[in-house]
Amino acid sequence: MVAKVSDVTAEVNACSDGDISKKVEDILSRRLDGLRVASNEARYLSTFATIHQLGYSANRLTRDAYGMQASYCVDTNINYTNICETGCGFCAFCRVKSDTDSYVLKMPRLLKKVNAAVKLGGTQILLQGGHNPDLDLHWHECMLRAIKDNFEVHIHGYSPPEIDFISRNNELDIETVLARLKTAGLDSLPGGGAEILVDKVRSRISPKKCNSSTWLKVMHTAHDLGLPGTATMMFGAGESWNDRVEHLQSVRKLQDITGGFTAFIPWGYQPTNTKLGGTEPSGVDYLRVLALSRIILDNTPHIQASWVTQGRHMAELALSFGADDFGSTMLEENVVRAAGVSNHMSQEQIRESIERCGLAPFQRDTMYKRI
Repeated sequence: MVAKVSDVTAEVNACSDGDISKKVEDILSRRLDGLRVASNEARYLSTFATIHQLGYSANRLTRDAYGMQASYCVDTNINYTNICETGCGFCAFCRVKSDTDSYVLKMPRLLKKVNAAVKLGGTQILLQGGHNPDLDLHWHECMLRAIKDNFEVHIHGYSPPEIDFISRNNELDIETVLARLKTAGLDSLPGGGAEILVDKVRSRISPKKCNSSTWLKVMHTAHDLGLPGTATMMFGAGESWNDRVEHLQSVRKLQDITGGFTAFIPWGYQPTNTKLGGTEPSGVDYLRVLALSRIILDNTPHIQASWVTQGRHMAELALSFGADDFGSTMLEENVVRAAGVSNHMSQEQIRESIERCGLAPFQRDTMYKRI
């Protein structure tokens, strides 16, 4: 049974600082011995473990699993449209159709972007877009086929909210949509649109987007169809630590069933140019979330740093706080840039950053196979 916050508080009130520190150390020691962190223990760690305790344990787990090396991927992120009827409060990228800067990529331009990435050694296309009601399932199938007909590249595309939207927009069930997209060329799903998998949070920051159970259902269905994917967390938009832990527990529970998640990627909310506003989470907050992700997600093999949102130097620190992967080159990125954050890294800079951390860099594909 999951402990309530009041249960944890009552226990803490009856304990000394030494007792709290010992309990934290006991939980982390058992995790290092290969045991799972229970739900109430995860909440306890999120509240009382120091960043040093979390970082040490997460780094130990990572080094034990992967040694003194870290991976990265060469890819580009193509946003096929910025027209979106969802209007999430945290998003600075979406536009309505009447906006002068709204767009739907024409096929020649889209293929030119793919070609540019492939010429630079790209092995993956991250394909995502807004919830555009004018684009039916047939349009998406044609786009996927055009890419596959012209390039040997892995298409990592369509987050669960996009799949849910296409399903509702075409009056088709989720399984049918995913099966048809897979036949057309889709290879795996990115974990975008997860934000925080707690509905009271989602109803505040993205009320028109699919709820937590639908996000998980899309991923469950995709995994059953042989479409693996990543899971993500966007944190710092007013949720609690308990909400963050619940999100991690939801990902772990589904992974126990399907084993379809290849990696987990947390990143901090970027408030500039958004309706939601507020402030971005601190670097310490990011490192705590990252370390907890490695500690709690014992069944998800890879934890990815996010230099795109956190910057190069914080991503380097992430490699000592549980991350074993530096992410990808993101030869093009538009969503985070719209929120006022513009970080760029070449393949050479990524390799240099990994080496500065005392680790050996290696290029991998979408499925984390060494290239």
